[in-house]
Amino acid sequence: MRVVVAEDLYLLRDGMVRLIEAYGHQVVATAGTGPETLDALRTWRPDVAVIDVRMPPNQTDEGLWAALTARRETPGLPVLILSQHVEQLYARELLADGSGGVGYLLKESVFDADQFIGALERVAGGGTAMDPAVIAALLGGGSPRRALERLTEREYGVLGLMAEGLSNRAIGERLFLSESAVGKYTTSMFGKLGLASDDDTNRRVLAVLAYLNNSGEKKPG
Repeated sequence: MRVVVAEDLYLLRDGMVRLIEAYGHQVVATAGTGPETLDALRTWRPDVAVIDVRMPPNQTDEGLWAALTARRETPGLPVLILSQHVEQLYARELLADGSGGVGYLLKESVFDADQFIGALERVAGGGTAMDPAVIAALLGGGSPRRALERLTEREYGVLGLMAEGLSNRAIGERLFLSESAVGKYTTSMFGKLGLASDDDTNRRVLAVLAYLNNSGEKKPG
């Protein structure tokens, strides 16, 4: 796996490089600024990139801007954001294309090497790796689990099939429901999750992320 590491703090950047290579992967480039990050992504088109949000020259959103720009130029380019900050607007945009290969972890929530490498490999494989705190912020500050508790069994079932990538029509065929009935369930579900104001594509992504964060458990409540 070919990896680009973009982090302005030398010790942290060097530590990630050593860790990634210790797990048998290759770091093909490192970057310490936003422009360097974009250049590295364009040059190497890595299997996955680890990118901080706030980087020089302005220490605002240079890392995320580089990630978004690179994914527009190379759709589906896998990116794992690793930051101390949740930038809601950019996180939503990063997720909005629905092509997968996206992660957003908070540095304070990464507790061991296996967790970090597992997230990196999952994103490289086209999956998602989202910190619960990031999902909570995108759901308006509430707990993803608590939001899911508001769903009926049928709505939760529809959400599970949505997480498999099924369209409303395909979900209806699976559950022996009309497409319009599935639409009513999804509209209700989006409202209960606090996603009523977003476009349908973005709402589906965020709802699925909340579901995936609870994956492996039965419906809350």
